[in-house]
Amino acid sequence: MRLADNAALIVIDVQQGFDDPAWGPRDNPDAEANIGRLAAAWADASRPVVLVRHDSRTPGSPLAPGRPGNALKPVVAGVTHDLFVTKHVNSAFYGDPDLDAWLRSQGISELVVCGIQTNMCVETTARMAGNLGYRVIVPLDATHTFDLEGPGGLRLAAADLATATAVNLAGGGFAEVVTTADVLDG
Repeated sequence: MRLADNAALIVIDVQQGFDDPAWGPRDNPDAEANIGRLAAAWADASRPVVLVRHDSRTPGSPLAPGRPGNALKPVVAGVTHDLFVTKHVNSAFYGDPDLDAWLRSQGISELVVCGIQTNMCVETTARMAGNLGYRVIVPLDATHTFDLEGPGGLRLAAADLATATAVNLAGGGFAEVVTTADVLDG
């Protein structure tokens, strides 16, 4: 896979609060290791890295500022980065500082998006990036999510949600869905 020399790695919400058992069953136990591999490759290539943190406003959330779960997981906590974005919603494009403005000021048009949760903040950020005209690559194995219950007791397993995200992003023309190996071996 050929990427621009300035392709940015966007690492979304890799926070300790997602280790809280209250989230329920998750998929992809290798997600953090793959995120770490991507971060190391970006550091070695001196490519731009953007870390994103979700600062929840929901009372009692493990992701709320001031709670231990708000902190980044060790796999990314020490990563040298070019921009740190905090957000309160699903999309990193609605954070502070303005991600889109920063990317454009740097002449960046390609994004590799990874992190937590696959079907929430990763998918929403990737969709917005696609709508904004960026080339978006999502190494699905560098993401993970949790089982989720919807209306009327309808429940989907985390793996099914990840599959739906892959279909939504690739089938909808928002992003290329690949593996970490595809990105690193390209």
